[in-house]
Amino acid sequence: MDQATIDSTNRWLTKASHDLLAAERGSTVDDQALDTCVYHCQQAGEKAFKAFLVAHAMAFPKTHNLMVLLPMCESLDTRFQQWQAEAALLSPFAFTFRYPDDFAPLNPTRAQFDEAFAAAQRIYAFVRSLLPKETHPA
Repeated sequence: MDQATIDSTNRWLTKASHDLLAAERGSTVDDQALDTCVYHCQQAGEKAFKAFLVAHAMAFPKTHNLMVLLPMCESLDTRFQQWQAEAALLSPFAFTFRYPDDFAPLNPTRAQFDEAFAAAQRIYAFVRSLLPKETHPA
């Protein structure tokens, strides 16, 4: 892996780790901002998948849908097949609570957040485990 790819992969993983941090810290204040916290969980998963794709020089579409990114990752490593449920869980959080809607609730439940946060952490840890240490955030 050349230095430019290492640096780019590192930036994607760093942003994913920042999303996890924002989700975690935001959730400790109270349940008022869980809508934003689950969005950051989705973003962490998305950016982790994109980091893997960047590391393998695979172009990806501009999308928030983890169900679009996951098969691309699977084409490079079949171990990504195990993340179907997590990708399906996180993908809707890119938009479900993000904007006010007459039909959607304003906030997810604490249980929904806890599940999303755990899924995002697992995806991030998995992707990180597949990438060289020099791509990992400091």
